[in-house]
Amino acid sequence: MKKLTKHKFLFIVTLISILVLFSGVGYLIFTISKLNNIENVLRLVGSVVLIIISLLLFILSIRFLNKYKKVKLIIVIVLMLLIGGVGIFGGYNVDKVYNSLAKVSDTSGYTTYSSSLVTLKDNSAKSIKDVSKDSKIGILNDETSYEGYKMPLEIMKKQKLSNETVDYDSYISMIDALYNGEVEYVFLPTNYSVMFGSMEGYEDIKDKTKVLLTEQKKVKEKNDSSDTENAKAITEPFTVLLMGVDSDAEGIQNGSFNGDSLMVITFNPKTLSTTILSIPRDSYVPIACFPGERKNKITHAAWKGETCMMNTIENFLDIKIDYYVKINFTGVVQLVDTLGGVEIDVPYNLCEQNSKRQWGSNTVYIEKGLQTLNGEQALAYARNRHPNPGKCSSKWTNYTSNDFIRGEHQQEVVTALLNKFKDINSLDTVYKLLDTISNNMVTNMSTDQILSLYNVFKDVASKSTGMNDMADVLGIQRLKLNGYDARIYDYGGTNLSLYNYVLYDDSVKAVSDAMKENLGLKKTKVVKSFSFDINTPYEKEVIGADETGERSLVQLPSFVGKTVDYVRSYCSQHGISVTVKGGNGYVLSQSVPSGANIEDVNSITITAGGNTSSSSSSSSSNNNSNSSSDDATDNKGDEDISDIDPGAPGSGGEEGEEVTPPSGGGTTGDDSVDSPSIIE
Repeated sequence: MKKLTKHKFLFIVTLISILVLFSGVGYLIFTISKLNNIENVLRLVGSVVLIIISLLLFILSIRFLNKYKKVKLIIVIVLMLLIGGVGIFGGYNVDKVYNSLAKVSDTSGYTTYSSSLVTLKDNSAKSIKDVSKDSKIGILNDETSYEGYKMPLEIMKKQKLSNETVDYDSYISMIDALYNGEVEYVFLPTNYSVMFGSMEGYEDIKDKTKVLLTEQKKVKEKNDSSDTENAKAITEPFTVLLMGVDSDAEGIQNGSFNGDSLMVITFNPKTLSTTILSIPRDSYVPIACFPGERKNKITHAAWKGETCMMNTIENFLDIKIDYYVKINFTGVVQLVDTLGGVEIDVPYNLCEQNSKRQWGSNTVYIEKGLQTLNGEQALAYARNRHPNPGKCSSKWTNYTSNDFIRGEHQQEVVTALLNKFKDINSLDTVYKLLDTISNNMVTNMSTDQILSLYNVFKDVASKSTGMNDMADVLGIQRLKLNGYDARIYDYGGTNLSLYNYVLYDDSVKAVSDAMKENLGLKKTKVVKSFSFDINTPYEKEVIGADETGERSLVQLPSFVGKTVDYVRSYCSQHGISVTVKGGNGYVLSQSVPSGANIEDVNSITITAGGNTSSSSSSSSSNNNSNSSSDDATDNKGDEDISDIDPGAPGSGGEEGEEVTPPSGGGTTGDDSVDSPSIIE
């Protein structure tokens, strides 16, 4: 020991070098040991080699220090510092990647619900402490709802609020009650401005209201699809649901899932083949978490969380959703900008609001042609679903769009991003990407499952050598759901007449079969013949796009002006019980407005009077689709509100135009269906 400490300076330097060496190597080995499923043999061999080299350098440093071979000792010290430094640097980077991926991964099976106490902007109350005891508070009467019922009661108990509560059937009726002064406060989902801000009549809801209190709660979902204990290995074919979080907040934690963008992707790592389906937000399907799986537009499934959305898609497409990925739309801006933009061939001039839903000086303009779009432009391109003549001049609004075109745009942006990913060669870019992804993306894949995708990426990278388009590398097969437009009275839900897109059963089956074939669950059909015309450009088939079939939707007709006997006969055929008020002549009004899906109607009350149709006909304009009803709590009376979804698939409508459902979208026979006046 005296020999070793004889030259104190060299001894101290040697000791520091040894510490750096073993700290760096140990840190690196520890971090790479967490990278399960990535080059297992290489990691093992590399770790063994590093340990052997470290031990060898340690022994040499002691020997050279003991014999005071200064030159050789200095060389060993330099090597130890170099290897230790590389180990620390490598371990730091590996750890950063792992922690970023771990932040993205959420396998807890919990859904976060957020409820807010809302009042009008001109209310003098500034916090929940200012809520007067004699004021009324609106809550949802759905006892299964966390944000509308369970959490409000918990919050009131916690805040010691003994105010009278008023129950409502829907959030819309609750908001109307707030506007009309029936209640002073209401409990709404925290993202209410995003949920309802796109509906006609509620666009300024964010400006007209304010939040006094917000609370969140994590709830363990029963039969949660995010449980990965029995999930298929990532090396096997899998299905992933890509969900866009429509929010103007920064970060996925502050965003709220609104089901605005839904994309189902199946991937077969054995064949490197992919199917991609964009689901129109207004698709009329059974909602898994609604009572009796009541049909509604699919975007409303998001109101009860990603589990409800996943189960809904699983049920109507008859496939298993293995994983989900939620992406905050505002994060897309950062992602695209980090990658230096994406190349898109824009088909027409367009304008759109920015990522924070602002117009005016913040309006995003995109010109026609092949170009590199920045983050704001890429998001605007992916979001746009109809022209905005009220916001921009004719130069930017001379086109027709809809949900399907928007879905195609979203797929273009995704493919363009993949093309940029494969060209990343800067560590600084990797760091920025990791920060962006970890803050704006969440998935129910475990960290190990995400890491196992490395082998898939390696195969894709090998196959993509010399190829520029990832769509060709991944063999992307586009799918499309076909259907028809219909305005349906949301009986038992929002109690509004909403635009919906009713899917053809044959189209759904064709899409489902294509997915199952790619997943290896169904035998692939072999194409034995192929024909083409050299003068006609080849267009790849879009499965499901041309499938039609019978229009199965049957809607409740208007009974106004019909005889009571006719109503009894009609309702008897459809299993609907009838209660008659007044006389037995002609119908003056009905409790359930026309346009409701007949599957949702179990009973109806009609008011009749007189023995001629003339007396009832004169009242039809005031007593038809907006008739007085115990069920329809948010009637608009005689007010004709046109909440139009101009971007609806196949509608081609613009804001302010009324979209008329095609013939066959209503009831069968000679019964005329009064078209509801409110369309979402």
